[in-house]
Amino acid sequence: MKSIDFDWKPLALVPLLAVLVLPFIGSPSTWLTLTVAGLAMGMIIFIIASGLTLVFGLMDVLNFGHGVFIALGAFVATTVMGFMGDWTGSDVLWRNWVAVLPAMLVAMLVAGALGLAFERFIVRPVYGQHLKQILITMGGMIIGEELIKVIWGPAQIPLPLPEGMRGSVLLGDAAIEKYRLMAVVVGLLVFAALAWVLSRTKIGLLIRAGVQDREMVESLGYRIKRIFIGVFVVGSALAGLGGVMWGLYQQSVTPQMGAQVNVLIFIVIIIGGLGSTGGALIGALLVGLMANYTGFLLPKVALFSNIALMVAILLWRPQGVYPVANR
Repeated sequence: MKSIDFDWKPLALVPLLAVLVLPFIGSPSTWLTLTVAGLAMGMIIFIIASGLTLVFGLMDVLNFGHGVFIALGAFVATTVMGFMGDWTGSDVLWRNWVAVLPAMLVAMLVAGALGLAFERFIVRPVYGQHLKQILITMGGMIIGEELIKVIWGPAQIPLPLPEGMRGSVLLGDAAIEKYRLMAVVVGLLVFAALAWVLSRTKIGLLIRAGVQDREMVESLGYRIKRIFIGVFVVGSALAGLGGVMWGLYQQSVTPQMGAQVNVLIFIVIIIGGLGSTGGALIGALLVGLMANYTGFLLPKVALFSNIALMVAILLWRPQGVYPVANR
């Protein structure tokens, strides 16, 4: 039986970037702090982008309205956590998670429900029409932002970290924020869950097969449209979860926060390869590290560093690091 050679080269990009930057930063403790911050930022972006890359890979839908699910999840979290002040005000970590976990779950449920309606009334009429998809999903995001303003108001709302998640832990001379370490752990858990579903379950097999050859899956008698809807809802729910994580990362939420993250999400998806969750993880980590490193070394370059990163990756691999969808 012929063995399949695994392409390990993209996996080396993240540690390679970190090692190359170390001499320019100079201080190992500063480098470690920036690296963990970049990994945390990357993991949050991955949570948001992972659903969208599957949506495009399986459904061939350019959903530029993905940002509304991010913002909605963050605002729902402000409401849920607002009712749990006794738990968020405690300096005991497990009590903080008692407040944060329900906020995450409610945000995912609300974002998933909106995703179901979004697919039915906005996306479904324009399947296969990319230009109309871009226009109508952007319009859907604008409407969603205005509805958020109606419910929560147009002003920025603080979303402070619970007391037990504040502060830093010392690793040698490096101060690592507790929340960023937690963000890395949550991102790894989401990636592990997605990898398990996609590789170890029947529905995952159908999703992967649908990404590569949708017509073949339909010819075998499977109702690919139901899988479409399920993937869209899960992608929306993951965006809601990412919105909660991003809001806590920024410690504030605004109705426009989803639109502001949209550019990073599409850069991640393009770098990773359309339809690839593993590629999205690598792309997100590269984007997070690049943003933090350039923000420290060359603040003016940070404005376009991720676009330059995307161009460099595409010159190396025009379809992304792990392309899956045959688009």
